[in-house]
Order: sequence, then structure tokens, then C-alpha cells
Amino acid sequence: MREIFYAVIAVAGAAIGTFFGGWNAGMTTLLALMGLDYLTGLTVAGVFHESPKTAGGGLESRAGWKGLCRKGVTLAIVFIAVRLDLILDTNCFRDGTVAAFTVNEILSIIENAGLMGVPMPRVLINAIELLKTKTDGE
Repeated sequence: MREIFYAVIAVAGAAIGTFFGGWNAGMTTLLALMGLDYLTGLTVAGVFHESPKTAGGGLESRAGWKGLCRKGVTLAIVFIAVRLDLILDTNCFRDGTVAAFTVNEILSIIENAGLMGVPMPRVLINAIELLKTKTDGE
């Protein structure tokens, strides 16, 4: 029975890896940062009650569900980039998409840390403000 369980897990892992165009450090980093971002978001809301996503700043299942849905759509966009790469016989779309979403996750983690009161170096605050301004302008 244990061997069957391990075989099912291995097949599922291989299918997921294939679904995302193979597994590399970029995908591992993106998924790890997505998890860390979600956990820091839960901490901001559950412990510090400073979440800008809820009226009282606390935990709310709807806000958590929205966050998970966003992460799911992020992975769907990575899948679309993989399919474009397959059509055009490149690797640039997936790698670029993963890099962009990785930067977004890092910024979100830094924002969450700031909401928790973790002191931020001025250079990071300036970089976040610059990226937000640039993103809002596009």
C-alpha cells in the first residue's frame, strides 16, 4: 500500500513538473515565496491586526481565499507562458513570467514585514515606492 501511495505522489509530481515546463530553481523559488507571502499575510492579519485587506485589519476567510485565488491565477499565467514557449520553441516567456511574479512576491513579503513593524532599510522602501509608481503608471 505504501508503494502505491509513493507511486501516485511521484506521478503527480511528474505531471505537475511537466505542466509547468519542467522544474527549475525559478519555479521552486516562486512557490516558496508564494507560501512565505501567504504566511506573512496571515501573520499581519492574525497577530498584528494590521491587514489593509480587511476592515478591522484582522483575519477574514474571504480575504484569505482571495489571496489563494490570486496565487492560483498566477500559476495559471505561468502555465500560459509555458504553452507560448512550446509554440515558439523558446524558454523566455516562462522564465520572464516567473521572474516577474517572483519580484512581486518579494515586494509583498517586504510590505508585510513593514506592516509587522520590522525596520526596513530606506533603499528598500524607495525601491518599493518606485516600483509601485511605475506599475500604477502603466
